Amino acid sequence: MVVFEYMESRENQEENSSRISDEVEKTKISLMRAVLEKQDASSKEVDDLTIRRFLRARDLDIEKASAMFLKYLKWRRMFVPNGSISASEVPNEIAQNKMFFQGGDKKGRPITVVLGARHFQNKGGVEEFKRFLAYGLDKICAR
Repeated sequence: MVVFEYMESRENQEENSSRISDEVEKTKISLMRAVLEKQDASSKEVDDLTIRRFLRARDLDIEKASAMFLKYLKWRRMFVPNGSISASEVPNEIAQNKMFFQGGDKKGRPITVVLGARHFQNKGGVEEFKRFLAYGLDKICAR
């Protein structure tokens, strides 16, 4: 009986701390969104999950996460100026058949198989390979 009560109280404590941390995250997300919108109007299009990812990467420090996110937006605009990379920009990498999308797992998350042994340097160079990685990740996220 005592063990059961201890386990039950432990579960309640974990549930309460989880709720509190969720509330703290939600507050920080809204604060970070306000900071970002002041500095870059295009950040309005970004969803809360993306902002939360940057916050978590910087231990919920709004200043550091905002700086990191703004650097990401700057890189993204420079590297992918049209908003997405088309297959015609990475034909040599696609021709090697090294990345495959295999549907989703039980929770609906996309499954991707990458065969590293099929990666060979080609005339497109490192820049085309970087674009191919961005192309593949964008395709995965779009699913």
